[in-house]
Amino acid sequence: MAIRYPRTYADAAGESHFGDVEEAMVPTDFVPTNPPLALSAPRQATASVFCRLAPGWDGSWHTSPRQQFALTLSGEWEITVTDGESRRFGPGEFLLLDDLTGRGHSSAATSADDAVLLLVWLAGDGATTG
Repeated sequence: MAIRYPRTYADAAGESHFGDVEEAMVPTDFVPTNPPLALSAPRQATASVFCRLAPGWDGSWHTSPRQQFALTLSGEWEITVTDGESRRFGPGEFLLLDDLTGRGHSSAATSADDAVLLLVWLAGDGATTG
């Protein structure tokens, strides 16, 4: 059993791409009086913040300031990586922003209403390998 989700990353030349991460999930006794739940390995997080992208917001090329999960709570936004691929993320969708070096990515709000995200800042000092 596994969960699969997208991530941005930079290659050795500093170009950004989308890739997929697959994390194993194993049955774990989590709630003592209930059947096991499938859980991934824990990750340390340093903080979580809410982020609002107003309609029309345009975040031109930038690297992610830290390794972080971005979970879309409402609205829609789009990320474009340097190889030209673009992906849109709506409510319930998330990705790992892991392009800490190079040219980074471009992001923009694409919905008529605010895009509201939950950013989970991950502990650690390096990107996940390609």
